[in-house]
Amino acid sequence: MIKKIRKEDLELGMFIHDLNCGWMDHVFFRRRFLLKKEEDLQKILESGIDEVDIDTDRGLDAPGPSRDAFDEELRRRMQDSAPRFAGEVPQTPHRQELEVARKIQSEATQVVTHVLNDVRLGKQIEVERLSPVVGQITESILRNQGTLVSLCRIKERDTYTFQHSVSVCTLLVTFCRYMGMSREVIQEAGMGGMLHDIGKMRVPDHILNKPGKLTDPEFETMKGHVNLGLEILGRTPGITDTALLISGEHHERWGGSGYPNGKKGGEISQLGRMAAIVDVYDAITSNRVYHTGMEPPVALQKLFEWSNHHLDEELVQHFIQAIGIYPVGSLVRLASDRLAVVVEQGAAGLLYPVVRLVYDIKRRSRLEPRDEDLSSAESGGDRILGTESPEAWHVNPFDFLTLDLQP
Repeated sequence: MIKKIRKEDLELGMFIHDLNCGWMDHVFFRRRFLLKKEEDLQKILESGIDEVDIDTDRGLDAPGPSRDAFDEELRRRMQDSAPRFAGEVPQTPHRQELEVARKIQSEATQVVTHVLNDVRLGKQIEVERLSPVVGQITESILRNQGTLVSLCRIKERDTYTFQHSVSVCTLLVTFCRYMGMSREVIQEAGMGGMLHDIGKMRVPDHILNKPGKLTDPEFETMKGHVNLGLEILGRTPGITDTALLISGEHHERWGGSGYPNGKKGGEISQLGRMAAIVDVYDAITSNRVYHTGMEPPVALQKLFEWSNHHLDEELVQHFIQAIGIYPVGSLVRLASDRLAVVVEQGAAGLLYPVVRLVYDIKRRSRLEPRDEDLSSAESGGDRILGTESPEAWHVNPFDFLTLDLQP
């Protein structure tokens, strides 16, 4: 049985099933291992990790709830925290925004790659090249936020750092817009998101691109990217205080376990706390050599769980509301025994998005893709029962999400 326990209840001989933190928040090569060494136990106790999952079939037992029971309660709390209405209907349908969003993402990745590589060579940041790109991202989000956000999940291994920068920019713009911030602040926050990892360009390549977990000394070097980034941005004309806050605080944690300054709670600016949420979300939904990305609803549930210690709970709830309990690109199971891919948030609430029907479970056959608004009478009261693993059904949501269906 998988159980969730406090780190204080850990003992040697227990089998760690999950450390319950982002992959960049621990130094263990594996997430699952038998706890045999006192030094490994001390690492966990001294880290920012507060709770872990143990497998009682592979190691010693301890008091604590089963993971299944905990997750079910977590899902209930997430849904209860969601407002009835998701907000405004997109100005532009997903199918119409798709091609524009593809071009914006491609151009943004090219520009940020050029700018960050220049920094690696010791050149000045070309802020004037980034500003128009952030503006285009903002305009796309204003038209239909889900389309560009969904495309950001597609990343290539060799260009992860650059695409992650574009994704954090996109998600932060989306988040700021939901929070009702001014266009000026949104633009500045987007710039901060684009440059939040600029210090990584001064981290040695063998550490930055290492195809596996980092050693303790390598991890310390990697953490130095925050202060390196602040040094670079601090001498760059045109960089705002907002961008500096985001760059300097995106690894700080609500409970004080983050870096570089161990700030906690309200000591971290609101934008810094928002950037931390966005940065973690994009990291845990991305595929890496040593890390399989979570599906968006699962990742949001993890954020909700971690908001108990690591992230601002109120802002996590706002982030979930901003992108939806079932974000665009999620594979969901409907009460009608069909599988569907979420393509837009619906007007009636976070639980009733527009979905693209793709598979008939009873007949075990693919469906001719078509869109259905679960908030409309035409859906016949169909509803989402939960999320499904794309791998288990051999379904790639992006194959359907990027279809240009004719109206």
